[in-house]
Amino acid sequence: MEFLSTNKVSNSSTTRFVNIKSLEDGVVRLKNGNLRSVLLVSSINFDLKSSDEQDAIIMAYQNFLNSLDFPIQIIISSRKLNIAPYINKVSRSAKTQHNELLRLQTLEYKSFIESLTDRINIMSKFFYIVVPFAPIEKSNGGILDKIIAAFGGGSNSKRQELYETHKNQLWQRVDHVAAALGGTGLHFTALNTEELIELFYNSYNPSAFVKKALKDLDKTEISRI
Repeated sequence: MEFLSTNKVSNSSTTRFVNIKSLEDGVVRLKNGNLRSVLLVSSINFDLKSSDEQDAIIMAYQNFLNSLDFPIQIIISSRKLNIAPYINKVSRSAKTQHNELLRLQTLEYKSFIESLTDRINIMSKFFYIVVPFAPIEKSNGGILDKIIAAFGGGSNSKRQELYETHKNQLWQRVDHVAAALGGTGLHFTALNTEELIELFYNSYNPSAFVKKALKDLDKTEISRI
């Protein structure tokens, strides 16, 4: 097979259609200089709550929306659940069973799960909140500072200093979202760089998606990366 030249790969690469410049420090850096943080959010079963609890959740969510002075994105990702890791775990459990009856029952359970997933598509849902920050919207300096913020000009040290400042301002927004929405009973965690890479890879390669639990949200509260 003949490989394409470097120039051809660069020109035909799909990355030029992706607005992401880099992923670092748990932050998505876009090509226009804007920053994004992605929060993985737990879910609650609203229907199982009492009427008073439902009213409290709705009020907390309303207060959260009213407290925002910047836009956010709420994203729901639905994927077919890859049951293979669980099947492998059950198989290993069957091999370690010393009781023959329990071993047979474990194997029967494995066969039942396999036949069930063959007939029914079991879907997994992930909930995300995308918190944005645009350097130009917070640039209070002169016209030169605004140009530097918008286009990333200036020396390397100046760009790094601006990046650290903007990143801290982004985390302030993340903290605000966590505090304002915490009254709903939801749990949050900010995706780190590795998890962001996995998220975007799975988003752009849905056929290669493999379900992987990023974090245990029931045991995690929002924290800065």
